[in-house]
Amino acid sequence: MDLLYLLTLAATAVAGASAGAVIYRRVLSKRMGDADDLAKRIVEEARKEALAQKKEILLQTQDDLFNQKRELENECREREREVKSRERKLEEMSERLEEKLEKATEKEHELLQSEKELARKERQLAESEEFLQNRIEEQERRLVQISGLTAEEAKARLFAEIEAKTHHESARMIRQIETQARETADRKAREILCNVIQRYAGDYVNEQTVTAVTLPSEDMKGRIIGREGRNIRALEAATGVDLIIDDTPETVILSAYSPLRRQVAKMALERLIQDGRIHPARIEDVVQKCEQEMDTQVREIGEQATFDAGVHGIHPELVRLLGQLRYRTSFTQNVLQHSLEVSALCGMMAAELGMDIKKAKRAGLLHDIGKAVDHEVEGPHALIGADLAKKYSEIQDIIHAIAAHHEDQQSSTSLAVLVQAADSISGARPGARKELLENYAKRLEDLEGIATGCAGVTKAYAIQAGREIRVMVNSDQVDDDTTYMLCKEISEKIENNLTYPGQIRVTVIRERRAVGFAK
Repeated sequence: MDLLYLLTLAATAVAGASAGAVIYRRVLSKRMGDADDLAKRIVEEARKEALAQKKEILLQTQDDLFNQKRELENECREREREVKSRERKLEEMSERLEEKLEKATEKEHELLQSEKELARKERQLAESEEFLQNRIEEQERRLVQISGLTAEEAKARLFAEIEAKTHHESARMIRQIETQARETADRKAREILCNVIQRYAGDYVNEQTVTAVTLPSEDMKGRIIGREGRNIRALEAATGVDLIIDDTPETVILSAYSPLRRQVAKMALERLIQDGRIHPARIEDVVQKCEQEMDTQVREIGEQATFDAGVHGIHPELVRLLGQLRYRTSFTQNVLQHSLEVSALCGMMAAELGMDIKKAKRAGLLHDIGKAVDHEVEGPHALIGADLAKKYSEIQDIIHAIAAHHEDQQSSTSLAVLVQAADSISGARPGARKELLENYAKRLEDLEGIATGCAGVTKAYAIQAGREIRVMVNSDQVDDDTTYMLCKEISEKIENNLTYPGQIRVTVIRERRAVGFAK
């Protein structure tokens, strides 16, 4: 029973497998047929698409060829027009050249005719010259016979008369030209200087050679003097200043030419009085500290001066020397204040004249820098200052302006002249400087002596504190033209022989008087 069941199952399985194989082959065959059809359709569509693209490419190529052909035709036509235009220009140039050639030929014929005419005139001139020379020689012989003078003598006399006349004429012309130029220049200079002086109104304080120190009591004088004068000797030795202790109540006078040393001595003495410990060792210590503080103050003063003047970029060593000028004087005028005035005046005049304002201020501020070390270095302070400016890399215009502001060098730039003018204005302001009575009187005597030493001068008077000299001349010995030459001669002698602030006006007066008596 079981065997039969198993055989039945096996037969059923074999029959199912056979039927499945047949079905599979049919399905596979159908799929392959469908794939062939699909492949044929794809190939056919691809062929059609390729043909369409081929036609499109051919059409595009034909269009490109047509466009290129049209561009080439346009280019050919444009070149043809250019060639025709050039041909027309060449024809026109050829015609102009032919015309010029014809004109040149005509001018050549005219030149030949002119040369022939000139040759004929030259022959005529030579003949006329020979005739005139003969007549001149004949006239000269007749003149010699009539005048009784040889040709050389007559020529010498004529030249002498011409020279005398020319001298007076030239003097008159020079006077007129220089008078006109001076009037114009003086008017413009006065306008500029008046504007500058009005705009600048700086104060000034005359420096003295002594400094007073107030004491808290009369007993302090004895402590300053010390036992057998040892304290005062130590203080004078350390500072280089003379201490004057007299009957003036509660006051000690410090006397020294150098304001720098006086300031150090004043600072040291005030500290010693405040501290109360006054003995030689303490004095030396305090003076040394005051000198160090003074050096710092000097640098600060120099920096403040550059700030006030509006000048920057100056070498630190020059700034320190500027600070030292605060403690230097010239005819009792403080040199640092004078330098600031000159800087301001230079800047304002430079603005009026259209020059470099910063450069003018810089030159004015540094023009007296040599006075900071002129007691240590030999030579004029202007040249010393120029060497310092050169050493610390100032530009050449500044160096030259410093060197030439007292004419130790000849001024060759407008900046140097500007510094000279500003320096004279600052030094010549009323009350700015003082000088000893003996020096003042000696300068006036020298001024009058120079004028009276000239030929034809009868009297000379120095007036207006020596800023003007009036010269009286003998009208029989000096004529009007010589008066002008005499004025220039006196001015040159004063410039070469005297030293003075500002300028001196020279006025030469010639008067002709006729006196008669009615009887």
